[in-house]
Amino acid sequence: MKIHADALLFDNDGTLVSSLESVRRCWTRWAQEYGVTAEAFGRIQLHGRTAGEIAADLLPADVVPEAVARIERLEVEDVPNGGVHLLPGTREFLDALPADRWAVVTSATRRLAEARLEAVGIRPKTLVTAEDVTRGKPDPEPYLLAARELGVEPSRCVVFEDAPAGLAAGRAAGMTTVALATTHRSHELDADLVVKDLTALSALVTGHAVEISARD
Repeated sequence: MKIHADALLFDNDGTLVSSLESVRRCWTRWAQEYGVTAEAFGRIQLHGRTAGEIAADLLPADVVPEAVARIERLEVEDVPNGGVHLLPGTREFLDALPADRWAVVTSATRRLAEARLEAVGIRPKTLVTAEDVTRGKPDPEPYLLAARELGVEPSRCVVFEDAPAGLAAGRAAGMTTVALATTHRSHELDADLVVKDLTALSALVTGHAVEISARD
């Protein structure tokens, strides 16, 4: 299968970078600090959601702003402790792309996203974070904003995601979707193409387009 596009839009955590170890460590401490029971915390989906959404599910509204600031601080400070690393194929795939052909689109805050990306040596020219939009994934706004910033029509963009909410955002934006089965099982992911990770793909830049192919 070959996909042709003018721009490639990547989710960060679970797509380019694994931060699961750090996320679990920080959110567990956060839940303890705010008196969230293990039962309540266990019912919450952490991956692919903003900290504000998670906090709002668990805490009174008047506590949410302080709690969101706290988890951001914990996660940023935890980055040097390990638990954040590149996923297989990330470096090789991004190195094949011109800087103006791709962007990172994340549900994290800018401060946290930049800390994690810097830790693994990724410096995107275009970065869209939770603070840049009014509605996060699965709303298409984050991906539509990235397309505008790159100057590319949404239909000419490919979204790379590991989470159902992000894939839904890409579809709603009218973009081609590629799912990476790094945090969810393949049958849980609805996309135009599902692969295990970026090692399964190659990118060839031809003129103003990028040709994405599945490796044999």
